[in-house]
Amino acid sequence: MTQREIQRKWFVIPQKDTPLHKQNLVLPYDNWEEFDPFLIMVEDNMKKGAFDHHPHRGIETVTYMIDGMLNHRDNQGNRGELRKGDAQWMTAGKGILHIEEAQEDGFAHLLQLWVNLPKADKMVEPRYQEVLHVLAPLRKDDGVKVKVISGSSGSVFSDTKNYVPVTMVEISLENGRSTYQDFPADFNGFIFIIDGAGIFGSNKVVGNKNEVLWLSTSIDSPSEVELYATERLLCLVITGKPLREPIALKGPFVMNTEEEIKEAFKDFRQGKFGIWTD
Repeated sequence: MTQREIQRKWFVIPQKDTPLHKQNLVLPYDNWEEFDPFLIMVEDNMKKGAFDHHPHRGIETVTYMIDGMLNHRDNQGNRGELRKGDAQWMTAGKGILHIEEAQEDGFAHLLQLWVNLPKADKMVEPRYQEVLHVLAPLRKDDGVKVKVISGSSGSVFSDTKNYVPVTMVEISLENGRSTYQDFPADFNGFIFIIDGAGIFGSNKVVGNKNEVLWLSTSIDSPSEVELYATERLLCLVITGKPLREPIALKGPFVMNTEEEIKEAFKDFRQGKFGIWTD
């Protein structure tokens, strides 16, 4: 099996700091060809009132809770409460209105990843999936825990449905422990270190809290990456199959052409995304 290297690394990029909302960029904007099938990833630390309800089309949003509590609701009738370690997989498809907010007098510390939808699936019906921490499939060894949010790890599989095949796992390692995470051929992706430190990849790159480690490619064969903890480590490993399709992005809409973006804004203004009721 091909051993992945760490191709490059960077720290999260501070973007916003207000009394209600602090935001860092994990995957910066405009690197869509390199990040394919991923578009952006942000780290949000927010209080109630940071966001109002808003639309999406043409993507899936994946939310992972670092700490606190997040309330979600949308105009498709879905409701959810996410707590530390929980994840949510929302398919916007042809159009959805939703809001994500912290509780009154509380906070929500989270990561949100935008996954592009294939051209053939841009206009699918919206879908909502929760992957709760206590119910997620788990691969365990001495000092090693791998929670499978999407895809698989070794012989452990998640039942999360994807339009783009994605492997997303939360890995927890005690100091001095190591593990491998495997991927199908032609999966593109990265490691984000939530806490702790370690040594990563076959080229033994040191990684620390709040660093992003971008993986080398392995197009023709299955592959794996080694992770070794030099202190207690918590990280996400996220990879997906590239779409290699044109991207047009403006605001909350991601399509393949500028004309389709204009149509999305027109449909939103004309109420084709449905209505919002408080």
